[in-house]
Amino acid sequence: MTTEAMELHPDIAELRAKYEAAAETPTARGVAGMTFLAGLYLAISPWVVGFNEFRTLTANNLIVGIALAVLALGFASAYGRTHGITWVAPVLGVWTVIAPWVVNGGVATTAMIVSNVVIGLIAVLFGLGAMSLGISRTR
Repeated sequence: MTTEAMELHPDIAELRAKYEAAAETPTARGVAGMTFLAGLYLAISPWVVGFNEFRTLTANNLIVGIALAVLALGFASAYGRTHGITWVAPVLGVWTVIAPWVVNGGVATTAMIVSNVVIGLIAVLFGLGAMSLGISRTR
């Protein structure tokens, strides 16, 4: 069986339709929107909070923030095709929480820690919310 034939299989089409319907709910739109905003904030946080002189954490937050925002765009626009990688958002959130200590070798200011811990926990919560959309919809 070819890949194209699998894509057209009725069960796969029905499952994808369920995930797409789950993505159209107000809750799903809110989760995707808040995850996107969390990613944008994470990307600009070094300049907002004022720790952009720490180049490694600045680069880390910029890259992880952009990745989180792109994931959220995928969840918002094609949840039926991206639901399988929703687990990445909470992982990025956990990484954001521990990054000030890991990336800077233990040198971190209070502002860096507070910013990363708060936005990391927000990313974890909304990432878990994105993961639960497909689960709650299938019941």
